[in-house]
Amino acid sequence: MGRVTTIGDRAERRPKQDRSRATRQRLLEAAVACLAEHGWAGSTVSVVAERAGVSRGAAQHHFPTREDLFTAAVEYVAEERSTALRALFPQGAADDRRAVISALVDLYTGPLFRAALHLWVAASNEEQLRPQVTELEARVGRETHRIAVDLLGADESKPGVRETVQGLLDMARGLGLANLLTDDEARRDKVVTQWAVLLNEALL
Repeated sequence: MGRVTTIGDRAERRPKQDRSRATRQRLLEAAVACLAEHGWAGSTVSVVAERAGVSRGAAQHHFPTREDLFTAAVEYVAEERSTALRALFPQGAADDRRAVISALVDLYTGPLFRAALHLWVAASNEEQLRPQVTELEARVGRETHRIAVDLLGADESKPGVRETVQGLLDMARGLGLANLLTDDEARRDKVVTQWAVLLNEALL
């Protein structure tokens, strides 16, 4: 007969599973941080493991190869960006469209976007990463657009509204790219204000 699993066995297994999940989470967070700070070339498994405070062996237990680690990091970044989007205005459409625009721009100038950008660059040269990055970015892009439409109270049945919202997101992405080189908050603030005027006119 096989060994009977006891309550004690299950209780012992749970802390191990919790520790394993916590280690995996630390590795993913460290992978994202390393990408944002050092880019693909400087983000090896050893560097990520050191930042996460775990051994290289422990890192390879969860992610046997560098591609496994950063493929999982792609998914993690996508999920974190989606979560941040959904958390912007939990009550739904906002009265102040400028606040919505400012919040979207903040997402594109934050560390999650910076990490995503490094993943894009890596995926352009790494065949094993490209399909995952392309698929997840498409999903995040669709979700970002849908959430922006909801928060802005935009009616996409009207001609030009869909393109206007997409233009807003393209603008926010452009500001995120510019922010990699210089943090020009004053200029961003003026751009956000002008887009609020344009959207209030376009979405009447």
